[in-house]
Amino acid sequence: MDRVALVTGGGSGIGRQICLALAAQGRKVAAADLNASGAAETAAQIAAAGGMAIGLGVDVTSLDSIQQGHLQVLDELGPVEILVNCAGWDVLMPFLDTDEDFWDKVIDINYKGVLRTVHTCLPSMIDAGWGRIVNIGSDAARVGSSLEAVYSGAKGGVISFSKTIAREVARKGVTSNVVCPGPTDTPLLDGIIQASADGERVIGAMARAVPMKRVGQPQEVASAVAYLASEEAGFITGQTLSVSGGLTMS
Repeated sequence: MDRVALVTGGGSGIGRQICLALAAQGRKVAAADLNASGAAETAAQIAAAGGMAIGLGVDVTSLDSIQQGHLQVLDELGPVEILVNCAGWDVLMPFLDTDEDFWDKVIDINYKGVLRTVHTCLPSMIDAGWGRIVNIGSDAARVGSSLEAVYSGAKGGVISFSKTIAREVARKGVTSNVVCPGPTDTPLLDGIIQASADGERVIGAMARAVPMKRVGQPQEVASAVAYLASEEAGFITGQTLSVSGGLTMS
């Protein structure tokens, strides 16, 4: 069905693959990203494959930016029926080496960004009696992750928030779920490695800890998101699904 999907972080990595997977289901896709050119490239790839998409420059740390992007989606594609929050950011470092400015940035992007988009998009889903919210968490939120204390906490907040939203709208035709990737081969992961003195060692250790002995691919995460955003997943809500090669089993 040609429902409208808004994907934050849609300009690269997992977010781009989510956009492509949703487009393959026949969704009209709005790829939103701080990197507007990346979002435009995602939209161009979808259009080249015969789908309908737009690219948006959106900053998830700004409610005004989100609201303006939402209005553009409404004008060009229609009401948002599927919301996927994939925008994220982190740098690996010991907690005692971080400061409050760092905490604020991690929380603003990874947690409050989700609050802003859900607060903006949820009312129209309730009015329509149908909606899918899929928030991208992290296995770091489920088990903890060395050098990612604030990020782990923010993503843990995303999981708890998503469960609460699931309860609040369970009778409104709207579901809310979380997909938690393990270590995944993305530009974000590359950036984290490059920005961190021990990045290569830590990511290598993460990959070795995965029972399948490899990092994930963005398409593997996107497949899980596409299912949870589908009509068939209407009786699944408040759930947290790890896509991590068995790194987390619970």
